[in-house]
Amino acid sequence: MADEALFLLLHNEMVSGVYKSAEQGEVENGRCLTKLENMGFRVGQGLIERFTKDTTRFKDELDIMKFICKDSWTTVFKKQIDNLRTNHQGIYVLQDNKFRLLTQMSAGKQYLEHASKYLAFTCGLIRGGLSNLGIKSIVTAEVSSMPACKFQVMIQKL
Repeated sequence: MADEALFLLLHNEMVSGVYKSAEQGEVENGRCLTKLENMGFRVGQGLIERFTKDTTRFKDELDIMKFICKDSWTTVFKKQIDNLRTNHQGIYVLQDNKFRLLTQMSAGKQYLEHASKYLAFTCGLIRGGLSNLGIKSIVTAEVSSMPACKFQVMIQKL
């Protein structure tokens, strides 16, 4: 449990630090989100490399997405994704009904505009993991009610 608390505190400080440094330089919000996503991308690459060290090869991209939703999500966030949907044409929706990085925030609607700050790192985490498994993707997140969120993964065909 202590490692979970440390991860939550580290994530909050990371978001806070990126936005504080941006305030001093008056940088727009998009740059901060990009910086957080790039941090997540690098971490995702490293984690997937470590997680897949002893696994067999994946048959297809659906197997890879299942691995992301079950095994790697459980390791990082201590629970599996609640719902994985696909249209079988390269778009996947990962739904987490109680996303750990948002549970510390109030469920009020006034905080919905700040949720994107706390999801950018995880979008990068997913994109980096998929990248290391040979899948180029675009990952976006949306929150309609706290702390539930949906990550949309669009696979880019080469």
